[in-house]
Amino acid sequence: MVRCALVVLALLLIGQIGHTLVISQERKAMESSDLVSTAQEVVELLASGNFLRAESYFDDAMKAALPPEKLRETWNAIVAQAGAFKRQVRTRTEKRGGYDVVIITCEFARANVETQIVFDSAKRIAGLFFAPAKEAVEYKPPSYVKPNAFREKEVTIGSGEWTLPATLALPTGQGPFPAVVLVHGSGPHDRDETVGPNKPFRDLAWGLASRGIAVLRYEKRTKQHADKIKTMRERFTVKEEVVDDALAAVALLRRTEGVDARRIFVLGHSLGGMLVPRIGASDPNIAGFIVLAGATKPLEDAIFEQMTYVFSLDGMISKEEEAQLEEIKRQVAQIKGLRPSEANPDANILGAPVSYWLDLRGYDPTEAAKSLKQPMLILQGGRDYQVTMSDFQRWEKALSKRPNVEFKYYPDLNHLFIEGNGKSSPAEYNVPGHVAETVIADIADWIKRHGG
Repeated sequence: MVRCALVVLALLLIGQIGHTLVISQERKAMESSDLVSTAQEVVELLASGNFLRAESYFDDAMKAALPPEKLRETWNAIVAQAGAFKRQVRTRTEKRGGYDVVIITCEFARANVETQIVFDSAKRIAGLFFAPAKEAVEYKPPSYVKPNAFREKEVTIGSGEWTLPATLALPTGQGPFPAVVLVHGSGPHDRDETVGPNKPFRDLAWGLASRGIAVLRYEKRTKQHADKIKTMRERFTVKEEVVDDALAAVALLRRTEGVDARRIFVLGHSLGGMLVPRIGASDPNIAGFIVLAGATKPLEDAIFEQMTYVFSLDGMISKEEEAQLEEIKRQVAQIKGLRPSEANPDANILGAPVSYWLDLRGYDPTEAAKSLKQPMLILQGGRDYQVTMSDFQRWEKALSKRPNVEFKYYPDLNHLFIEGNGKSSPAEYNVPGHVAETVIADIADWIKRHGG
């Protein structure tokens, strides 16, 4: 939905690749050290609010796309999500094509954030990314996974410029098997929907495959093709972000050996759950739908509610946080007041282009779901602060009279359907855990009952 732990703002503006320079290892080390120092200085400038000075390190393309005022908005959005900046924790460097990338892990009050600064051959900043820090925690399968009960193979979904790498978990034994497509929440997710050390989509895939259900998961378009997405800002919507690739995944399963083409389901988490009715409207032959923490209210309202909750976790809202909420409220009002004929297609509001917000205007997933004929299973965690009980109750109000719609509520589960205690917070997503086994069992049982 809004972002599993952090609103990920990625700005990639890569210019022409410079000529490769053949230089000594000593020279390379010196240049790398210089770039690290520059990157560290830029982070300090951002943290101190000196956005004009930070911009002076940008190349021309970055200066045009991210002038000081927009840079301020970007940084403030990070602070709004992760809390006040505290310190730079560690630094590493990478080579990507002809570019040098300095990655600085920054500690904020509520989360660690990776600041990725891309340098061109002239040592100018050609790209700037902010993303949740990935802590080095080895994934250990939950006890309900039976490795001998399934096998995995790499596949590709879609065609042309938007192809996506994917993984199909296929049960062993005699098929054909029912199958599920996993559809991500918002943000540039990988196929496991990784959040910190947690991989809820891998848990779902391996857990369901252990119970005789094939599962297809894939890299999200906004992660795999981030550089291409930036070229279509004036026409980017949830169709390009979510719907098209979910339909392509269903189409792939229909022609996959070992999969029963009549028993293909779609499971949407968060934003993916919100868009299940749009996916279903485009393909009436999908066997059924599973909604995990499906948002129902307008996204801009959900963002404001979520940030109000996060700021209130310590029992008070500071003046700085009040100012940030006022800025979010201003942008929410800007979204609600958008007029297609007057909107600036290059504007960025709450991390998304104008086309995105206009496309979602007036969309009510619970009303749209009433037109779906297929069975539905709707699940909600009681400790979810991103998609809350009010959303779940809207699904119930709209669909409870339908005999082929079931609802499941889990009091102790959070937005990732991982068990916990007390009030949920962003910091909780950095604690390793797994999708609860009861969720896996309930989904598997429902699919087998409705897959005939």
